[in-house]
Amino acid sequence: MSGNAAAVLTKPAFRKIEWLERDIAVERRPDGVIILKSRIPLKPYEKHIPAALAKWAKEAPSRIWLAQRTGADRQWRKLSYGEAKRTVDALTQGLLNLNLEPGRPVAILSGNSIEHALMTQAAMQARLPAAPVSPAYSLMSQDHLKLKYLFDLIKPAVVMVQDGPTFERALKALDLDGVTVIHVARPCEGITSVGFAELAATPVTKEVEDSIAKITPDTVGKLLFTSGSTGMPKAVINTQKMMCANAAMMMQVRPRNPNAPQATYLDWMPWNHTMGGNALFNPVLTEGGTLYIDDGRPVPGQIEETLRNLHEISPTYYANVPAGYAALAAAMEKDDALCRSFFRNLGLMAYGGARLPDDLYERMQALAVRATGERVVFYTGWGSTETAPTSTGTYWDTERVGLIGLPFPGVALKMVPVDAKYELRLRGVNVTPGYFGQPDLTKAAFDEEGFYCIGDAGVFVDPDDPLQGIIFAGRVVEDFKLTTGTFVHVGSLRTDAIAAASPVVQDALVTGQDRPFVGLLAWPNLDACRQVVGNPEASFEDVVKHPDVLACLKRGLEAHNKSTVGASSLRIARAMLMTEPASIDGNELTDKGYINQRAGLERRAALVERLYAEAPGEDVIVLR
Repeated sequence: MSGNAAAVLTKPAFRKIEWLERDIAVERRPDGVIILKSRIPLKPYEKHIPAALAKWAKEAPSRIWLAQRTGADRQWRKLSYGEAKRTVDALTQGLLNLNLEPGRPVAILSGNSIEHALMTQAAMQARLPAAPVSPAYSLMSQDHLKLKYLFDLIKPAVVMVQDGPTFERALKALDLDGVTVIHVARPCEGITSVGFAELAATPVTKEVEDSIAKITPDTVGKLLFTSGSTGMPKAVINTQKMMCANAAMMMQVRPRNPNAPQATYLDWMPWNHTMGGNALFNPVLTEGGTLYIDDGRPVPGQIEETLRNLHEISPTYYANVPAGYAALAAAMEKDDALCRSFFRNLGLMAYGGARLPDDLYERMQALAVRATGERVVFYTGWGSTETAPTSTGTYWDTERVGLIGLPFPGVALKMVPVDAKYELRLRGVNVTPGYFGQPDLTKAAFDEEGFYCIGDAGVFVDPDDPLQGIIFAGRVVEDFKLTTGTFVHVGSLRTDAIAAASPVVQDALVTGQDRPFVGLLAWPNLDACRQVVGNPEASFEDVVKHPDVLACLKRGLEAHNKSTVGASSLRIARAMLMTEPASIDGNELTDKGYINQRAGLERRAALVERLYAEAPGEDVIVLR
């Protein structure tokens, strides 16, 4: 037996998960186009999302659906399925009593909360699309340009905020003539509004039941906004059929064990983003799970809330971005009680937003083994706001990170050859019928066969064995050529570079279009850099000049370069750390926290010139 084979055999087993069989039909066309589709049909699914709430309110009325810390003592406020259904029905009646124009949206400007969830369900029952808007457009923006644009685009009849004074600037920037404003905590001075509690006390009539009965699979349940990475955000129509089918897909590829612990989630992902609002929220409701709303975030100063929660809550499923797992791993390595609580009932870990670094994967697995004696599978999926969102997933025990998996039942994946990779396109019951109020953009988003052109690229792990899955290869439009004529695939290079420079780099822009070599403009991970320099108060300006941070960055990127000998498209020749955060108003940071490569490079053109100066300054790191 070889040494490698022996090493594999000695690895602890994965905690058992039942996966759907990978039975994929592969159609190869003469022009090089490939169509992948599961031969397994999609199982039946609910007619609409509120039906799941009604089901569990009847079958398990005392089971906790939602919980969130509230009050000065920050204790858990818990809401059962039965309580939630009664409140949602009252809110529905309150909305119906407003005699609104059919189809007018209910915009929710504030973040995740129990009231946010209840209002979303009520809006759906009243057949009014719920339209959660990124709080950043209200609270971080100085000009409220995107907020005003979206408000004019969808023309909501109702606007809800958690706290009036917090959203005062945003509300007063909008034309609220004829719009009903709802506040949860406090009204906004100078703006007439209705209290959430008042609306939730509305006596329920048969009108609610009649309204629910009129919901069809094609009824618009939500308007979810794209990130605006190529301009202003678009309002993506999410029908009830899209959302219910997608939840069913996710349930089908990972059948639930009836003897497993009660499905329990702790999650912070924003509900205005399709991953939090659909991919996480809808399956919880579909399977009758319990969702603890995490008010923490994977950033310094807020991760502590998540760690506190995980000391008390043992999730059965946990999702986060790589930066969140990095912070969690660092905490668990020092805290056995936290480690045991996190892994106690955990069946699956999921990641998204970026590639999970290999060393972080190994650290998390080592912690899982320390706590349970078993490894825990890392799962990821792929899709977009337009696909409700998840269309593919890694529904098997894989040790490889960076995959996007294979198509779900009910989804067809079209792979169009472009240079050394494939442009990916999607068709299925989970794909949007289009963009609200923008038929021209809707038409442009689909090809002649009705596949949605998502703009992402991928490659096979093994072209001769498609069942091994597809690797994400970035955005098609981000790629460029060096002056040597060599193509640079930005998406994969960017994630590899960030992983190599871990932990000191948070995010980065890849440079080099019409230049002789590839460069990197990087944002430092302030918390990690502070640990490197041993100063918890160090500023951005301090860390980007500190020799230990620069040495860590240089060491990581040079190790990356060493692994890519002979490939100029993968080698990073120069790098620079930036101090100015990515700007949401400057369009280089999407509301979901993703970097807009094109806008970032345009906005930071002066830094690009410094990076390529004939005689680079001291802030430019020249790499071997």
